Amino acid sequence: MQIHLKTLGCRLNEAELETWSQAFQAQGHAITRDISAAQLVVINSCAVTQDAARKSRQLIRRIHRENPTAKLVVSGCYATLNTDEAQALLGVDLVVSNKDKAHLVEKALSELTFETMPAMATEPAEISLFTRGRQRAFVKVQDGCRYRCTFCIVTVARGEEVSRSLADVISEIKALHAQGINEVILTGVHLGGYGSDNGENIVNLIQAILSQTDIPRLRLGSLEPWELNDEFFTLFENQRLMPHLHLPLQSGSDSVLRRMARRCKTGEYTEMLARLRQIPNFNITTDIIVGFPNETDEEWQESFEFIRNCRFGHIHIFTYSPREGTKAATLPNPVSNEIKKQRSEQLHHLAEEMKQAFYQQNIGQTVDVLWEGQREELDNGNVRVSGYTPNYLRVSCEISAEQTLENQMTAFQV
Repeated sequence: MQIHLKTLGCRLNEAELETWSQAFQAQGHAITRDISAAQLVVINSCAVTQDAARKSRQLIRRIHRENPTAKLVVSGCYATLNTDEAQALLGVDLVVSNKDKAHLVEKALSELTFETMPAMATEPAEISLFTRGRQRAFVKVQDGCRYRCTFCIVTVARGEEVSRSLADVISEIKALHAQGINEVILTGVHLGGYGSDNGENIVNLIQAILSQTDIPRLRLGSLEPWELNDEFFTLFENQRLMPHLHLPLQSGSDSVLRRMARRCKTGEYTEMLARLRQIPNFNITTDIIVGFPNETDEEWQESFEFIRNCRFGHIHIFTYSPREGTKAATLPNPVSNEIKKQRSEQLHHLAEEMKQAFYQQNIGQTVDVLWEGQREELDNGNVRVSGYTPNYLRVSCEISAEQTLENQMTAFQV
């Protein structure tokens, strides 16, 4: 049977697709990128914002239009928070909630009726790595979150924290490396909370991966700033742990952070950045929410100046919109759309200035680049290929059409 897998949303959703891909193939089925050839389509939906929920509904409808004969399984946060609505969408055959995600493959194959039967199971080595190519893979190490930031619906959709065992994670990374994967990215809803339910912690996990596997590159997904203890910072002495962290700030105003129920004040964030920047060319990226309820002009200016001083390499900017089911949606004094738009534009300009400044800081450095497989044909007959530096800057170079750098790591002057 041909199976097409699709996702919206976060890296965790992508990691789950990877797990399902391997499980389907272990049962003798094939993964296809061609939706029209699929007998089964699995969608991992998102609901982090109202817009994400809308896009999830649109994706489900579009997939059914493109292949109305395929069985359609929907999982993820939208399907979990809006189960009845998802089940009622035309073409949906099965809804699997987040708490049952580990059994999605089993449920799909046992509860749905297919005209085709699986061929002999493929070799365990044959896995699908989707559009990001065969250089890197996301590895889900935990799910759920024990914190309740007032703007976040994901904690409701994902439930309590559940961590995978060290042995499980090590085994998966070894298998991926054996397939030629040279970089893994650890992901989770609350990555820094890894081990809260099994006596481990994120530091132990990273140390185990670095000591028990030979994966050349290890990256970390989004980490909450309050998770970083003294021992964590020493991990970067191992150069296989890449010098880049995504540390969501959300606001540079302490009063706004209190309304968000964030657990890190700006002073603590500043101290953390100073420690990380002792590592040469360390790249720190972040998330910022613009126009949180009752964000005054004074709070916005305070936040803006703090963000400027942080000198981020990149900012994901989110204009606040109320999300039903969150505490923030009940807060008084919403910021007008006009003011939110003005503040967003102001922050986008600043973010671009900081990004360009960080680029300039890195020019002239010689670093190892992990090259990807995409090739852009040039008018002179050569091709342009791209890859990532250790601190997660995308770079490109021109090579002859006969050459290949795919999945190789070579020294490159930025």
